Amino acid sequence: MAVEAYINGGHKHRRRTDGQASVELVAILPALAVCVLIAAQAAAAGWALWTAGNAARAGARAEHVGGDGEAAARRALPGRLREDAAVTDGDGVRVKVAVPSLLPGVSLGSIAAASRLEPDPDGASR
Repeated sequence: MAVEAYINGGHKHRRRTDGQASVELVAILPALAVCVLIAAQAAAAGWALWTAGNAARAGARAEHVGGDGEAAARRALPGRLREDAAVTDGDGVRVKVAVPSLLPGVSLGSIAAASRLEPDPDGASR
């Protein structure tokens, strides 16, 4: 049993500190769990943005060579993001995907990315 002695105003006081570290650990665990959840959610949002950008670039490349930009962008998305994605093409390709949520029933909105390839000035294909 650990006992700390303090001399305070000429009187000796004793205070028990058994289990103090355990109590502090239990108190900090919820805050630590929230921090980990926030970091993981930020990583999921970043992944969604990165993936939408890649899909938009794939669609723009396909559109540039005369292919179907919308279909190419959809094929470039993973299944989880492809289901609810909004893809538009025409003057470039825009891909809008829902941010995946780590908490069931929580909607975090959506993220969009767009890409467009400029035609060659002389009209030749690349």
